[in-house]
Amino acid sequence: MNYYERAQELNEETIANRRYFHTNAEVGLDMPKAKAYVMKKLTEYGLEPKECGYGVTATLGHGGKCIMLRADMDALPMPEESGEPFACPTGKEAHTCGHDFHAAMLLTAAKMLKENESELEGTVKFMFQPAEENFLGSKNMIENGILENPKVDAALAYHVAAGKMPVGIYMYNDNGTMMYSVDGFQIDIKGKGSHGAYPQNSIDPINIGVHVYLALEAIMAREINPTKACVMTVGQFQGGTAENIIPDVATLKGTIRSNDKQARELMVRRMKEVATKTAESYGGTAEITMLSEVPPLICDPKLTDEFVGYMKEMNIPGMMPYPGVSASASEDFASIAEKVPSTFMYLSAGYPDERGQYGAHNPKVQFNEGVCPIGPSCLAYCATQWLKNNK
Repeated sequence: MNYYERAQELNEETIANRRYFHTNAEVGLDMPKAKAYVMKKLTEYGLEPKECGYGVTATLGHGGKCIMLRADMDALPMPEESGEPFACPTGKEAHTCGHDFHAAMLLTAAKMLKENESELEGTVKFMFQPAEENFLGSKNMIENGILENPKVDAALAYHVAAGKMPVGIYMYNDNGTMMYSVDGFQIDIKGKGSHGAYPQNSIDPINIGVHVYLALEAIMAREINPTKACVMTVGQFQGGTAENIIPDVATLKGTIRSNDKQARELMVRRMKEVATKTAESYGGTAEITMLSEVPPLICDPKLTDEFVGYMKEMNIPGMMPYPGVSASASEDFASIAEKVPSTFMYLSAGYPDERGQYGAHNPKVQFNEGVCPIGPSCLAYCATQWLKNNK
Protein backbone atom coordinates (compact mmCIF):
# COMPACT_ATOMS: atom_id res chain seq x y z
CA MET A 1 0.00 0.00 0.00
CA ASN A 2 1.14 3.52 -0.79
CA TYR A 3 0.30 5.05 2.57
CA TYR A 4 0.70 8.67 1.49
CA GLU A 5 -1.71 8.26 -1.43
CA ARG A 6 -4.18 6.47 0.84
CA ALA A 7 -3.83 9.19 3.50
CA GLN A 8 -4.66 11.80 0.85
CA GLU A 9 -7.80 9.83 -0.01
CA LEU A 10 -8.71 9.80 3.69
CA ASN A 11 -7.77 13.43 4.25
CA GLU A 12 -11.31 14.73 4.68
CA GLU A 13 -11.96 12.08 7.31
CA THR A 14 -8.74 12.97 9.15
CA ILE A 15 -9.71 16.64 9.16
CA ALA A 16 -13.24 15.84 10.36
CA ASN A 17 -11.82 13.78 13.22
CA ARG A 18 -9.38 16.53 14.11
CA ARG A 19 -12.16 19.10 14.22
CA TYR A 20 -14.31 16.86 16.42
CA PHE A 21 -11.54 16.67 19.02
CA HIS A 22 -10.91 20.41 18.65
CA THR A 23 -14.53 21.45 19.19
CA ASN A 24 -14.98 18.98 22.04
CA ALA A 25 -11.74 19.78 23.83
CA GLU A 26 -11.14 18.10 27.19
CA VAL A 27 -8.33 18.39 29.72
CA GLY A 28 -6.67 16.13 32.27
CA LEU A 29 -7.00 12.41 32.82
CA ASP A 30 -10.76 11.98 32.54
CA MET A 31 -11.69 12.56 28.89
CA PRO A 32 -15.00 10.74 28.30
CA LYS A 33 -15.85 12.30 24.93
CA ALA A 34 -12.44 11.69 23.39
CA LYS A 35 -12.23 8.16 24.78
CA ALA A 36 -15.69 7.23 23.47
CA TYR A 37 -14.98 8.77 20.07
CA VAL A 38 -11.67 6.93 19.66
CA MET A 39 -13.19 3.61 20.65
CA LYS A 40 -16.12 4.15 18.28
CA LYS A 41 -13.83 4.96 15.33
CA LEU A 42 -11.40 2.12 15.99
CA THR A 43 -14.33 -0.29 16.15
CA GLU A 44 -15.64 1.05 12.83
CA TYR A 45 -12.18 0.44 11.35
CA GLY A 46 -12.27 -3.21 12.41
CA LEU A 47 -10.10 -3.06 15.52
CA GLU A 48 -11.02 -4.11 19.05
CA PRO A 49 -10.16 -1.16 21.30
CA LYS A 50 -10.07 -1.38 25.06
CA GLU A 51 -9.52 0.99 27.93
CA CYS A 52 -6.05 1.23 29.43
CA GLY A 53 -6.23 3.34 32.56
CA TYR A 54 -7.78 6.60 31.42
CA GLY A 55 -6.63 6.03 27.83
CA VAL A 56 -7.42 3.70 24.94
CA THR A 57 -5.34 1.03 23.25
CA ALA A 58 -5.74 -1.50 20.43
CA THR A 59 -3.48 -3.89 18.54
CA LEU A 60 -3.33 -5.49 15.13
CA GLY A 61 -0.92 -7.75 13.29
CA HIS A 62 0.48 -11.23 13.60
CA GLY A 63 2.62 -11.62 16.72
CA GLY A 64 6.38 -11.17 16.50
CA LYS A 65 7.97 -7.83 17.40
CA CYS A 66 5.67 -5.02 18.56
CA ILE A 67 5.93 -1.35 17.72
CA MET A 68 3.75 1.17 19.55
CA LEU A 69 2.38 4.36 17.96
CA ARG A 70 1.32 7.02 20.45
CA ALA A 71 -0.94 10.06 20.33
CA ASP A 72 -2.00 12.35 23.15
CA MET A 73 -5.55 13.75 23.11
CA ASP A 74 -5.81 16.44 25.80
CA ALA A 75 -6.26 20.19 25.45
CA LEU A 76 -5.28 23.05 27.75
CA PRO A 77 -7.44 24.80 30.39
CA MET A 78 -7.62 28.15 28.62
CA PRO A 79 -9.92 30.12 26.30
CA GLU A 80 -9.55 29.88 22.53
CA GLU A 81 -9.17 32.96 20.33
CA SER A 82 -8.14 31.29 17.06
CA GLY A 83 -11.18 32.49 15.12
CA GLU A 84 -11.62 29.03 13.65
CA PRO A 85 -15.28 28.12 12.95
CA PHE A 86 -14.77 24.83 14.84
CA ALA A 87 -13.24 26.45 17.94
CA CYS A 88 -14.15 24.99 21.32
CA PRO A 89 -17.25 26.88 22.50
CA THR A 90 -16.78 26.44 26.27
CA GLY A 91 -14.29 29.28 26.74
CA LYS A 92 -12.45 27.05 29.21
CA GLU A 93 -10.64 24.43 27.09
CA ALA A 94 -8.61 24.85 23.91
CA HIS A 95 -6.48 22.65 21.66
CA THR A 96 -3.65 25.17 21.52
CA CYS A 97 -0.94 22.48 21.45
CA GLY A 98 -2.19 20.42 18.52
CA HIS A 99 -3.07 17.20 20.31
CA ASP A 100 -6.31 17.10 18.31
CA PHE A 101 -4.11 16.49 15.25
CA HIS A 102 -2.21 13.70 16.99
CA ALA A 103 -5.36 11.76 17.87
CA ALA A 104 -6.88 12.24 14.40
CA MET A 105 -3.68 11.25 12.59
CA LEU A 106 -3.26 8.10 14.67
CA LEU A 107 -6.87 7.12 13.94
CA THR A 108 -6.15 7.37 10.21
CA ALA A 109 -2.91 5.43 10.60
CA ALA A 110 -4.84 2.70 12.42
CA LYS A 111 -7.38 2.54 9.62
CA MET A 112 -4.70 2.20 6.95
CA LEU A 113 -2.71 -0.38 8.91
CA LYS A 114 -5.87 -2.42 9.43
CA GLU A 115 -6.50 -2.31 5.67
CA ASN A 116 -2.93 -3.53 5.15
CA GLU A 117 -2.83 -5.93 8.12
CA SER A 118 -2.16 -9.03 5.99
CA GLU A 119 1.17 -7.50 4.88
CA LEU A 120 2.44 -6.65 8.38
CA GLU A 121 5.33 -8.73 9.69
CA GLY A 122 4.64 -8.17 13.38
CA THR A 123 2.31 -6.30 15.73
CA VAL A 124 1.31 -2.65 15.95
CA LYS A 125 -0.04 -1.30 19.23
CA PHE A 126 -1.88 2.04 19.44
CA MET A 127 -1.72 4.33 22.47
CA PHE A 128 -4.29 7.12 22.76
CA GLN A 129 -3.42 8.91 25.98
CA PRO A 130 -4.92 11.71 28.07
CA ALA A 131 -3.18 14.20 30.37
CA GLU A 132 0.06 14.92 28.57
CA GLU A 133 -0.12 18.57 29.58
CA ASN A 134 0.00 17.76 33.29
CA PHE A 135 2.42 14.84 32.74
CA LEU A 136 0.13 12.16 34.18
CA GLY A 137 -1.15 10.36 31.07
CA SER A 138 1.82 8.21 30.06
CA LYS A 139 2.46 7.13 33.64
CA ASN A 140 -1.20 6.22 34.09
CA MET A 141 -1.16 4.01 31.01
CA ILE A 142 2.22 2.48 31.91
CA GLU A 143 0.86 1.59 35.34
CA ASN A 144 -2.10 -0.06 33.59
CA GLY A 145 0.08 -2.22 31.31
CA ILE A 146 0.35 -0.32 28.01
CA LEU A 147 3.90 -1.64 27.51
CA GLU A 148 2.94 -5.28 28.10
CA ASN A 149 0.73 -7.97 26.50
CA PRO A 150 2.20 -7.75 23.93
CA LYS A 151 5.49 -6.36 25.15
CA VAL A 152 6.46 -3.18 23.28
CA ASP A 153 9.84 -3.32 21.53
CA ALA A 154 9.89 0.21 20.07
CA ALA A 155 7.73 3.35 20.12
CA LEU A 156 7.14 6.34 17.85
CA ALA A 157 5.30 9.62 18.44
CA TYR A 158 4.86 12.82 16.43
CA HIS A 159 3.98 16.31 17.64
CA VAL A 160 2.76 19.05 15.31
CA ALA A 161 4.50 22.42 15.51
CA ALA A 162 2.94 25.83 14.85
CA GLY A 163 4.72 29.03 13.84
CA LYS A 164 6.08 30.70 10.73
CA MET A 165 7.26 27.61 8.92
CA PRO A 166 5.95 25.65 5.95
CA VAL A 167 4.33 22.25 6.27
CA GLY A 168 6.74 19.37 5.63
CA ILE A 169 9.66 19.97 8.00
CA TYR A 170 10.29 17.13 10.44
CA MET A 171 12.48 17.91 13.44
CA TYR A 172 14.32 15.35 15.56
CA ASN A 173 17.35 14.66 17.74
CA ASP A 174 19.42 11.52 17.28
CA ASN A 175 22.39 12.54 19.41
CA GLY A 176 21.31 13.87 22.79
CA THR A 177 18.46 15.22 24.88
CA MET A 178 15.53 16.42 22.79
CA MET A 179 13.42 17.84 25.62
CA TYR A 180 14.09 18.62 29.26
CA SER A 181 12.93 16.83 32.38
CA VAL A 182 10.10 18.38 34.38
CA ASP A 183 9.62 18.24 38.12
CA GLY A 184 6.63 20.31 39.16
CA PHE A 185 6.50 21.18 42.85
CA GLN A 186 4.13 22.73 45.37
CA ILE A 187 5.43 24.21 48.64
CA ASP A 188 2.75 24.75 51.29
CA ILE A 189 4.17 27.03 53.98
CA LYS A 190 2.33 26.79 57.28
CA GLY A 191 2.59 29.54 59.86
CA LYS A 192 0.20 31.21 62.29
CA GLY A 193 -2.37 33.76 61.25
CA SER A 194 -3.24 37.00 63.03
CA HIS A 195 -4.70 40.44 62.57
CA GLY A 196 -2.53 42.51 60.27
CA ALA A 197 -2.21 45.18 62.98
CA TYR A 198 -0.54 42.70 65.32
CA PRO A 199 2.14 40.89 63.27
CA GLN A 200 4.03 40.02 66.44
CA ASN A 201 1.30 37.48 67.18
CA SER A 202 1.83 35.69 63.86
CA ILE A 203 4.22 33.41 62.08
CA ASP A 204 3.79 35.04 58.69
CA PRO A 205 3.78 32.45 55.87
CA ILE A 206 3.91 35.17 53.22
CA ASN A 207 7.13 36.54 54.68
CA ILE A 208 8.51 32.99 54.83
CA GLY A 209 7.42 32.42 51.22
CA VAL A 210 9.35 35.48 50.07
CA HIS A 211 12.51 34.20 51.73
CA VAL A 212 11.96 30.73 50.29
CA TYR A 213 11.62 32.24 46.81
CA LEU A 214 14.87 34.19 47.17
CA ALA A 215 16.67 31.14 48.55
CA LEU A 216 15.55 29.06 45.56
CA GLU A 217 16.98 31.71 43.25
CA ALA A 218 20.31 31.33 45.04
CA ILE A 219 20.38 27.63 44.21
CA MET A 220 20.40 28.49 40.53
CA ALA A 221 22.90 31.31 40.96
CA ARG A 222 25.42 29.58 43.19
CA GLU A 223 24.98 25.80 43.21
CA ILE A 224 24.28 24.74 39.62
CA ASN A 225 27.15 24.26 37.20
CA PRO A 226 26.70 27.08 34.65
CA THR A 227 27.62 24.71 31.82
CA LYS A 228 24.44 22.69 32.47
CA ALA A 229 21.10 23.67 30.99
CA CYS A 230 18.77 24.13 33.97
CA VAL A 231 15.63 26.06 34.81
CA MET A 232 13.84 26.62 38.11
CA THR A 233 10.77 28.82 37.90
CA VAL A 234 8.19 29.72 40.55
CA GLY A 235 5.10 30.66 38.58
CA GLN A 236 2.51 30.84 41.35
CA PHE A 237 2.55 32.45 44.81
CA GLN A 238 -0.72 32.52 46.73
CA GLY A 239 -1.51 33.55 50.28
CA GLY A 240 -4.15 35.46 52.17
CA THR A 241 -7.68 36.65 51.55
CA ALA A 242 -7.62 40.24 52.84
CA GLU A 243 -5.15 43.09 53.12
CA ASN A 244 -5.32 43.24 56.94
CA ILE A 245 -5.17 39.53 57.78
CA ILE A 246 -2.00 37.49 58.02
CA PRO A 247 -2.98 34.00 56.82
CA ASP A 248 -2.09 30.60 58.21
CA VAL A 249 -0.82 29.22 54.89
CA ALA A 250 0.93 30.45 51.74
CA THR A 251 1.66 28.33 48.66
CA LEU A 252 4.36 28.46 46.00
CA LYS A 253 4.16 26.36 42.84
CA GLY A 254 6.95 25.97 40.35
CA THR A 255 8.81 23.83 37.86
CA ILE A 256 12.34 22.45 37.59
CA ARG A 257 13.71 21.47 34.18
CA SER A 258 17.06 20.20 32.97
CA ASN A 259 18.74 18.17 30.26
CA ASP A 260 21.21 16.74 32.77
CA LYS A 261 20.34 13.90 35.16
CA GLN A 262 22.71 14.89 37.97
CA ALA A 263 21.74 18.57 37.82
CA ARG A 264 18.09 17.58 37.94
CA GLU A 265 18.63 15.44 41.03
CA LEU A 266 20.58 18.26 42.72
CA MET A 267 17.93 20.89 42.02
CA VAL A 268 15.06 18.73 43.28
CA ARG A 269 16.93 17.73 46.44
CA ARG A 270 18.07 21.27 47.23
CA MET A 271 14.62 22.75 46.53
CA LYS A 272 13.19 20.48 49.23
CA GLU A 273 16.02 21.17 51.69
CA VAL A 274 16.03 24.93 51.21
CA ALA A 275 12.26 25.29 51.46
CA THR A 276 12.09 23.15 54.60
CA LYS A 277 15.02 24.76 56.43
CA THR A 278 14.07 28.32 55.48
CA ALA A 279 10.55 27.85 56.78
CA GLU A 280 11.88 26.36 60.02
CA SER A 281 14.27 29.28 60.55
CA TYR A 282 11.28 31.66 60.64
CA GLY A 283 9.21 29.43 62.90
CA GLY A 284 7.04 27.82 60.25
CA THR A 285 6.98 24.54 58.34
CA ALA A 286 7.04 23.65 54.67
CA GLU A 287 5.24 20.67 53.13
CA ILE A 288 6.40 19.77 49.63
CA THR A 289 4.31 17.91 47.05
CA MET A 290 5.76 16.81 43.71
CA LEU A 291 3.22 17.57 40.98
CA SER A 292 5.14 15.87 38.17
CA GLU A 293 8.31 13.82 37.85
CA VAL A 294 9.24 13.22 34.21
CA PRO A 295 12.76 12.48 32.94
CA PRO A 296 14.45 14.18 29.99
CA LEU A 297 13.23 12.98 26.59
CA ILE A 298 16.15 11.12 25.06
CA CYS A 299 15.45 9.43 21.74
CA ASP A 300 17.21 6.22 20.77
CA PRO A 301 19.84 7.26 18.16
CA LYS A 302 19.75 4.09 16.07
CA LEU A 303 15.96 3.92 16.02
CA THR A 304 15.64 7.60 15.16
CA ASP A 305 18.05 7.30 12.23
CA GLU A 306 16.07 4.27 11.05
CA PHE A 307 12.75 6.17 11.10
CA VAL A 308 14.33 9.18 9.37
CA GLY A 309 15.50 6.83 6.62
CA TYR A 310 11.99 5.44 6.17
CA MET A 311 10.53 8.94 5.97
CA LYS A 312 13.03 9.89 3.28
CA GLU A 313 12.03 6.77 1.30
CA MET A 314 8.45 8.00 1.09
CA ASN A 315 9.41 10.93 -1.17
CA ILE A 316 6.56 13.11 0.12
CA PRO A 317 6.65 16.50 -1.67
CA GLY A 318 8.01 19.28 0.55
CA MET A 319 9.27 16.95 3.30
CA MET A 320 12.59 18.15 4.73
CA PRO A 321 14.62 16.84 7.70
CA TYR A 322 15.80 19.17 10.46
CA PRO A 323 18.13 17.32 12.88
CA GLY A 324 19.61 18.33 16.22
CA VAL A 325 16.48 19.85 17.74
CA SER A 326 16.46 20.42 21.50
CA ALA A 327 14.01 22.37 23.64
CA SER A 328 13.65 23.32 27.31
CA ALA A 329 9.97 22.39 27.16
CA SER A 330 9.00 18.93 28.42
CA GLU A 331 6.97 15.98 27.14
CA ASP A 332 5.58 13.02 29.05
CA PHE A 333 6.42 10.64 26.20
CA ALA A 334 9.77 10.70 28.00
CA SER A 335 8.28 8.20 30.46
CA ILE A 336 7.84 5.80 27.54
CA ALA A 337 11.27 6.54 26.06
CA GLU A 338 12.86 5.81 29.44
CA LYS A 339 11.55 2.23 29.28
CA VAL A 340 11.67 1.22 25.59
CA PRO A 341 13.68 2.44 22.56
CA SER A 342 11.68 5.39 21.26
CA THR A 343 11.64 8.26 18.79
CA PHE A 344 9.80 11.56 19.07
CA MET A 345 9.61 14.05 16.20
CA TYR A 346 8.00 17.38 15.44
CA LEU A 347 6.05 17.78 12.19
CA SER A 348 5.69 21.38 11.08
CA ALA A 349 2.08 22.52 10.82
CA GLY A 350 2.63 26.24 10.55
CA TYR A 351 1.91 29.06 8.13
CA PRO A 352 4.58 31.26 6.51
CA ASP A 353 2.10 34.18 6.53
CA GLU A 354 0.46 36.13 9.38
CA ARG A 355 -1.39 33.02 10.56
CA GLY A 356 1.93 31.67 11.78
CA GLN A 357 2.73 34.52 14.16
CA TYR A 358 1.50 32.62 17.24
CA GLY A 359 3.08 29.55 18.76
CA ALA A 360 1.72 26.65 20.79
CA HIS A 361 -0.19 27.43 24.00
CA ASN A 362 -1.18 30.86 22.67
CA PRO A 363 -4.98 31.35 22.58
CA LYS A 364 -4.70 32.70 19.01
CA VAL A 365 -2.59 29.87 17.58
CA GLN A 366 -3.66 28.22 14.33
CA PHE A 367 -2.36 24.93 12.94
CA ASN A 368 -2.17 24.06 9.24
CA GLU A 369 -4.32 21.09 8.24
CA GLY A 370 -1.95 20.50 5.34
CA VAL A 371 -0.06 18.23 7.75
CA CYS A 372 -3.02 15.82 7.97
CA PRO A 373 -1.92 13.39 5.21
CA ILE A 374 1.73 13.48 6.31
CA GLY A 375 1.40 12.33 9.90
CA PRO A 376 -0.73 9.22 9.31
CA SER A 377 1.27 8.05 6.32
CA CYS A 378 4.59 8.41 8.17
CA LEU A 379 3.24 6.59 11.22
CA ALA A 380 1.93 3.71 9.13
CA TYR A 381 4.95 3.42 6.84
CA CYS A 382 7.50 3.63 9.68
CA ALA A 383 5.64 0.94 11.61
CA THR A 384 5.38 -1.33 8.58
CA GLN A 385 9.03 -0.98 7.61
CA TRP A 386 10.34 -1.30 11.16
CA LEU A 387 8.48 -4.59 11.62
CA LYS A 388 9.77 -5.82 8.26
CA ASN A 389 13.40 -5.02 9.11
CA ASN A 390 13.42 -6.00 12.79
CA LYS A 391 11.86 -9.45 12.83
